[in-house]
Amino acid sequence: MTLRSLKQIIPALETSDGAGVRIKRSIGQRQNVRLDPFLMLDEFGSAEAADYIAGFPSHPHRGFETVTYMIEGHMLHEDHLGNRGNLHNGGVQWMTAGRGIIHSEMPQQEEGVMRGFQLWLNLPAAEKMTEAGYHDIQPEEIPEITFDGGTVKLIAGAMVVGGQSHRGAMPDRSTQPVYADIHLASGASVTLPVPETHNGMLYLYEGDARLSDADLQRSAANILGDGDGVRLQAGNAGARLLLIAGKPIGEPVVQYGPFVMNTREEIERALRDYRDGRLTA
Repeated sequence: MTLRSLKQIIPALETSDGAGVRIKRSIGQRQNVRLDPFLMLDEFGSAEAADYIAGFPSHPHRGFETVTYMIEGHMLHEDHLGNRGNLHNGGVQWMTAGRGIIHSEMPQQEEGVMRGFQLWLNLPAAEKMTEAGYHDIQPEEIPEITFDGGTVKLIAGAMVVGGQSHRGAMPDRSTQPVYADIHLASGASVTLPVPETHNGMLYLYEGDARLSDADLQRSAANILGDGDGVRLQAGNAGARLLLIAGKPIGEPVVQYGPFVMNTREEIERALRDYRDGRLTA
């Protein structure tokens, strides 16, 4: 195994989205700050209701997928297809916008902590106009892999841990995403595979940890160099972090807000379709 090193750090910037939800955005904070096939990664987390209560009222998407992972809290997804999904502690919503979807994501709590992540995963040109779809993944459906000193919750992708093969809860996609939530006890270490064909990043959201001989930065996209594996070691406080990787698409990306296509003409069509009520037709 060739271990990956730390290539780049993209600190998350505090901003807001939706109807005023406070977030930290690393990937996607500017349109040239992407990691093919990933377009955006947001971390949200607050015990102050004012930071999240307004939620994300009804809005459109076209051309990519969204993955929302709820660490703590309760949010309701509804869309024009009639899907209705309650996102609770440890649950995941995986939505394929395809040719078009109109949905909302609204908090179902008026107090307490709400924290989690939303990832935008690009679609190749051949799939951008597919039918929209939605997967509601309950916490008990996500494989939890245990090892000495920690666990891996495997949301998507394949992984060999301790000589055993595991597959995530989400069916495979053309970008072959790997999405894992890794928990390490104080001083624990683990070596995990990452396909050498994939771009990858680590996002440390609790505690402290090192990648080989480099410290990971908290609330930042820690971009991985080349290789087919990572070796992680937690500090005294332990660590919780995301491992996210995917096969690059290698196509032009043209984005206008919630629409992500390959050309300006396709974006203009998306805007016309939304204006004329044809986005989801």
